[in-house]
Amino acid sequence: MSAVSNTVMTPDKDWWRGAVIYQIYPRSYQDSNGDGIGDLKGITARLSHIADLGADAIWISPFFTSPMKDFGYDVSNYVDVDPMFGSLTDFDGLIAEAHRLGIRVMIDLVMSHSSDQHPWFVESRSSRVNEKADWYVWADSKPDGTPPNNWLSIFGGSAWQWDPTRMQYYMHNFLTSQPDMNLHNPEVQDALLAATRFWLDRGVDGFRLDTINFYFHDKELRDNPALAPERRNASTAPAVNPYNFQEHIYDKNRPENIAFLKRFRALLDEYPAIAAVGEVGDSQRGLEIVGEYTSGNDKMQMCYAFEFLAPEPLTPGIVRNTQNAFATAAPEGWACWAFSNHDVVRHVTRWGANVLDREAYARMLSALLLTQRGSVCIYQGEELGLTEADIAYEDLQDPYGIQFWPEFKGRDGCRTPMVWDDHALQAGFSTAAKTWLPIPVEHTLRAVNTQFGKLESVLEHYRRFLTFRRQYPAFAKGDITFHEAGDDQLVYTRAFGNEKLLCIFNMSADETPIAMPAGEWVGLEGHGFTGSVNDNKVELPAWGAYFARHA
Repeated sequence: MSAVSNTVMTPDKDWWRGAVIYQIYPRSYQDSNGDGIGDLKGITARLSHIADLGADAIWISPFFTSPMKDFGYDVSNYVDVDPMFGSLTDFDGLIAEAHRLGIRVMIDLVMSHSSDQHPWFVESRSSRVNEKADWYVWADSKPDGTPPNNWLSIFGGSAWQWDPTRMQYYMHNFLTSQPDMNLHNPEVQDALLAATRFWLDRGVDGFRLDTINFYFHDKELRDNPALAPERRNASTAPAVNPYNFQEHIYDKNRPENIAFLKRFRALLDEYPAIAAVGEVGDSQRGLEIVGEYTSGNDKMQMCYAFEFLAPEPLTPGIVRNTQNAFATAAPEGWACWAFSNHDVVRHVTRWGANVLDREAYARMLSALLLTQRGSVCIYQGEELGLTEADIAYEDLQDPYGIQFWPEFKGRDGCRTPMVWDDHALQAGFSTAAKTWLPIPVEHTLRAVNTQFGKLESVLEHYRRFLTFRRQYPAFAKGDITFHEAGDDQLVYTRAFGNEKLLCIFNMSADETPIAMPAGEWVGLEGHGFTGSVNDNKVELPAWGAYFARHA
């Protein structure tokens, strides 16, 4: 194996606490070879953008060998790079350049399922008696030939697919081409941990664990109970998907996962400064599960649930309730918050459909996210204020969207290529005549070069605010306390050691006076927001914010 980097980053086991992590969707970040699809060399070439932005780390969505039925989340080889994205040598170069720039590298691990083209599954489905026969979740049919229980796939229909060779059903929580692995089998755990070690030895600094609460299933294959209509929440699956009609207590969220996560953490702890964040996909028990998985300092360093990725517009009440619920469910834990990612409608569109000044709205939301208690994920293009792209049906790539069109248009609208230069072919993303997803004109008008150096642009705001944030440790690591405020007002303090910071947000389209908590406060500068203080009230413009330090 080649040496990964000549630059050794200073080991810091606590680097992840309060870190700002920039998520890269590799198909859409930068194309280096003109095929219309982003790749690892393209990421490497654009790392300076992330360093200039001020992020602490990157999270790269899957780039492993894959038939790309689910665009890399269907892995057919856990220890190699898909040729579409380059090679292991290219990955080594990416690590080296990131570390040279002071950026840590986290990669996406998909361990709940693999591709049906993975050699493990090919062998497993070949018979009932081979060495890997029990590496996936197989079950006999009911006497009438129907699936063994009522479990549903997030991508629609039954979670069971009939295999004529074994004359059994196999489980798939997602596409039929993504069979679920049987982590009850210790050999499967060993194989997945070996793959994890491969990337640790290659120099990665951490992992994002996809669908972390899907790793284990109920051995007895008991039916999930129905979920009362008033408890249904569309944040785990789109509202048109009957997946929301069940309480998922047997097909995921199983207690056996705790022991495996401890094994995983023990492996990470063999290395100087590795961190992992788990994606908890559950709209009923999300924060409770986050608490279980981040407690005790022997499982995940951090997890994120779907509260801030939900379709309901963000309000002060939602922010307060989410943070307070997290503190109750996970008093020892640490969250990682995001407003957008590769699976949901971009938040400027999702929450701001009726907002007239989206520039101000995007700036306010960024400051709100970056001052929450927890670590933060920024999704590529978020720093440009990109909206959700409207993709025509004939251009759709996402099988999820194709399945539920037109009520749910899938995830392609948030996955379109990054826009770098409004004067260049394909906005500087690629030299190809056609990119894997089309680039909207409205995105090109918001390209990096159009915002660079413009004080009021969303991009310059992100850069400025991240610089401002780094000056005050309380923003990254402090406790959070909420204060009384009006319906469209959010007031909280962040405290760490002797430092206490005040954060006030006007989450409305009207100029508003907001009362400051008792105490002597000194206004802070360098964050880019304006506001005047009179009689212990802050007069804030629409979508404004104010920050101060306790004297």
